[in-house]
Amino acid sequence: MKDNPKAAEAEAASLTISPEKVCFIIIKAREFDAKDETTEPDPGSNPSDDKDISVLEEHADDPVVEELTSLIDSLSEDEQIDLIALMWLGRDDYSSGDWSEVREEAARAHNERTAEYLIGTPLAGDFLEEGLSKLGYSCEEFEVNRL
Repeated sequence: MKDNPKAAEAEAASLTISPEKVCFIIIKAREFDAKDETTEPDPGSNPSDDKDISVLEEHADDPVVEELTSLIDSLSEDEQIDLIALMWLGRDDYSSGDWSEVREEAARAHNERTAEYLIGTPLAGDFLEEGLSKLGYSCEEFEVNRL
């Protein structure tokens, strides 16, 4: 079995984070990316009166950011490292054959600001999805069963 290059590659590309968690983070990251700049920082109106338009704008107490930050912060260190490595892989900094190298680099760079880094990266959801795809995973089933 060790002589089989496909088996060795699959073992090297195994994730400590479940693809389902990554897919959920992708969905939340895209919700955040879809937001617009704040035009009225303190609208002071009733959301039902203004058609709840403020949910489409970035605010300090944004529930999507709070949920995403809470989720990422609750992940183990290894899962956070996988997220960063997947994002780097997805933005074409590395190829799929470099998984162990990109993961080692992400481990060296790991700190307590993983959530801030991911949320602050434009198109993070797209990069994560592309990284998953390069390793042979897909969010299709996850989206079909949950969206």
